[in-house]
Amino acid sequence: MYVLVTGGSGYIGSHTCVQLIKAGYTPIILDNLCNSKASVLERITTLTGKTPVLYQGDIRDRALLDTIFQQHNVHSVIHFAGLKAVGESVNKPMEYYDNNVYGSLVLVEAMRAAGVTNLIFSSSATVYGDQPKTPYVEDFPTGTPSSPYGRSKLMVEQILQDLQRAEPQWSISLLRYFNPVGAHPSGLMGEDPQGIPNNLMPFIAQVAVGRRESLSIFGNDYPTEDGTAVRDYIHVVDLADGHLAAMKTLHNKPGVHIYNLGAGIGKSVLQVVNAFSAACGKPVSYQFAPRRAGDLPAYWADPTKAANELNWRVSRTLEDMAADTWLWQSKNPQGYPD
Repeated sequence: MYVLVTGGSGYIGSHTCVQLIKAGYTPIILDNLCNSKASVLERITTLTGKTPVLYQGDIRDRALLDTIFQQHNVHSVIHFAGLKAVGESVNKPMEYYDNNVYGSLVLVEAMRAAGVTNLIFSSSATVYGDQPKTPYVEDFPTGTPSSPYGRSKLMVEQILQDLQRAEPQWSISLLRYFNPVGAHPSGLMGEDPQGIPNNLMPFIAQVAVGRRESLSIFGNDYPTEDGTAVRDYIHVVDLADGHLAAMKTLHNKPGVHIYNLGAGIGKSVLQVVNAFSAACGKPVSYQFAPRRAGDLPAYWADPTKAANELNWRVSRTLEDMAADTWLWQSKNPQGYPD
């Protein structure tokens, strides 16, 4: 069964392709490589014995999408492609709306023309905005995300819900991620951000491997146990498995299905730093810095719905996330080869 994976050579997409192949699916990757490298395909081949087809191009290229759907009998689409840096989105809002919102519209139009109506969308917990309580449950009203990145994800969610109401044959899953971290346990695949990392774990890993001098922890005066912000961290392989579980339930199940993909527990920044220090066997240098505007003190997922409806649960701990990240970074200090 062919599955089109947009952004399939990126961090989450590549891990999902490995899990797809292991489950007997054939991923077709569409990626413009703006935040990934084609050499990840060699790692996928090593891990699975199969090399996915890669179309190097953009989801805004309607002619290319039409070609892909004409050449492959695509059953479902997993849509990762999009820009993802919260801070960058504040400075480049038009680029984010163009890539994330317009790109999704072009993709859906091409799917519709090809008669493909199974879609899994890579959304984000940022669509909840600032909620009055935790954990976050899927039936909370969506809030006002604090960045163009978050607003672009919410816009696409709303577009897809409108589409499904108008055309009830569509089966759509909106997967709201919390904080994906970790790497493939083989050490062959992991997160390889281009430029300065925007997320905590890859920054810690680059400090530990000597690429950066020190980590800045933004805020140590939050109303949390150790004063640092608390988030829900999920291993990337658990997250990839969540996509497979969601895709399997889409078959013959029209509607819009919303799921939190998270561990269901919160961990502080200092807990993550300490777990990584234990994994790499040395202290990770850090200093405290002022809070960043818009950062929330603490939030995490309620993953009960995904457990009940998808039979999906996380199986990897924070210690696993740290150990797998360190194995990846220590074996690949500069990330994937060009």
